[in-house]
Amino acid sequence: MTAGTTTDTVVHRLARLAHDVQQAGLPPHLRADVARRLLDVLGNSVAATGQPTAGSVAAVVRGWGGPADATAIGTGLKLPAPSAALLNGTLAHSLDFDDTHLPSVLHPSSPVVPAALAVAEAAGAPATALLDAAGVGVEVTVRLGMGGYDRELGNSVFFERGQHATSICGAVGAAVAAAMVGGLDAERIAHAAGIAASMGAGLLEANRTGGTVKRMHCGWAAHSGVVAADLARHGLTGPPTVVEGRFGFLQAFCGDRADVDAVVAGLGEHWELPGIFFKPYPCNHFTHAGIDAALQMRARGVDPARIEEIELGVASPVLRTIAQPPEEKARPRSGYHAAFSGPYTVAAALLGGGGLGLGHDDFTDEAAADERRLALAAKVRCVADARCDEIFPNQFPAVLRVRLDDGERHEVRVDANRGGPGNPLSSEEHAAKFLLNAGRVLEAGAVTAVSDAVLALPERGAIGPVMDLVRG
Repeated sequence: MTAGTTTDTVVHRLARLAHDVQQAGLPPHLRADVARRLLDVLGNSVAATGQPTAGSVAAVVRGWGGPADATAIGTGLKLPAPSAALLNGTLAHSLDFDDTHLPSVLHPSSPVVPAALAVAEAAGAPATALLDAAGVGVEVTVRLGMGGYDRELGNSVFFERGQHATSICGAVGAAVAAAMVGGLDAERIAHAAGIAASMGAGLLEANRTGGTVKRMHCGWAAHSGVVAADLARHGLTGPPTVVEGRFGFLQAFCGDRADVDAVVAGLGEHWELPGIFFKPYPCNHFTHAGIDAALQMRARGVDPARIEEIELGVASPVLRTIAQPPEEKARPRSGYHAAFSGPYTVAAALLGGGGLGLGHDDFTDEAAADERRLALAAKVRCVADARCDEIFPNQFPAVLRVRLDDGERHEVRVDANRGGPGNPLSSEEHAAKFLLNAGRVLEAGAVTAVSDAVLALPERGAIGPVMDLVRG
């Protein structure tokens, strides 16, 4: 690792970027990209309002009380900004439908956008300030994630250690966004980031063996970001070497494998933001290429009733999330756990799902208990694939092989995930995703109004009317 001086440390460089964007604004193409991510977050959040986890968090924040500053999606309420960020961040991540950055393997918009939204509403900030702050917060989040990416290992050190980089790095990105939209100067933006670095946390064990706590990781990161920015506003300070120091963020979480230079390489010149993947399916991103392959196989006319054996080849690190323990993945205990199962998602796609290939109705508890799907999932054997290991984690590739009852064999290999720069969703598919999400709760007129208003924010409009439409 390398370290800067106390006047030119990593957090100060990140804060200077934030301050520069505060003053000059993001370029138009980046503002437009952030608007699409805002729309994606709102759609995912509205669709999740009926989830039990959201109900738990809503009950807690109602009990906290406080001023009616920011919209709590789907509750009919306005709450203090930290409380709204907690609930909305939980909603944004609850259906595992949120955007993904590779190769850091994290979901940056779900912690950052809810934090920026809450403070923007509370402060009455212009929509352009919201978009600029969210864009920088997302950039900070993924760059911290890249600081934990080990090229020799071919994976995120956070992930290897069972840490949820989304919530850990997202707390810092959320703090930067909240501080920016709240009007703090560069020094206090740096302090907000330094404070939030002590707040981020999250373990990935729920991906393997159950529990709903992971759904609120992004909510806690958003909440932490808002609180950290407020503390910085009132004089609390963070360490200047919080990122690269001996007891700093990267050393504490990633040890000697951390790469400080990756956090600041090309900062302000190269933006990771436009290359972040949008998800077409509401499930763990490691399952997506397998779904893509299964859908292609179905389009070829392969009859699931004739399949005797299925082999799903993926990158070695992916097996721990979507294939282990094997008995849990072959018979997921709920719809949520089905979203982290390679065997289930392949079976569901081969049999035909909803949405853009698989949709929300494919991940209900009832769908996860469907014996036809489970019988096909039981035929799936998950293995490590050498070519997938070479590509991962710049993509989450997969190869699917099946043997039919007459011995005929089929193979489909997917190297580039649908939804990313190499295989992007079309404008029509983006619109369809938002409609499928928001249309579960909102009337058709409101869905159209939200979409039109959000996509127009880079040029005109305000965020208040948008949030009124999704308040519930």
